[in-house]
Amino acid sequence: MKWNVYIITNKPNDVLYIGFTKGLKKRIYQHKNKVHPSTFSARYNLDKLIYFEYFETENEAKSREKQIKKWNREWKIELIEKENPYWKDLYNDL
Repeated sequence: MKWNVYIITNKPNDVLYIGFTKGLKKRIYQHKNKVHPSTFSARYNLDKLIYFEYFETENEAKSREKQIKKWNREWKIELIEKENPYWKDLYNDL
């Protein structure tokens, strides 16, 4: 199983959340079903997977997550739209 960095958003695409995980499909399922109801992603209805990357190690994924979190919103949008120009929910493609 590989590590992932991912970006999720809500339906109006106005809030972005960057995270990393070892089980992407399971983690996105948790976001969609608000398994952890007190989290930031649950409060803002962030359940639409719009971007993800694969990594071999946890350290690589954690470093990339921290890097992207420091970026301004415009750079994050450029990253997303390079791979997913219509902001399609990628969950069913996993």
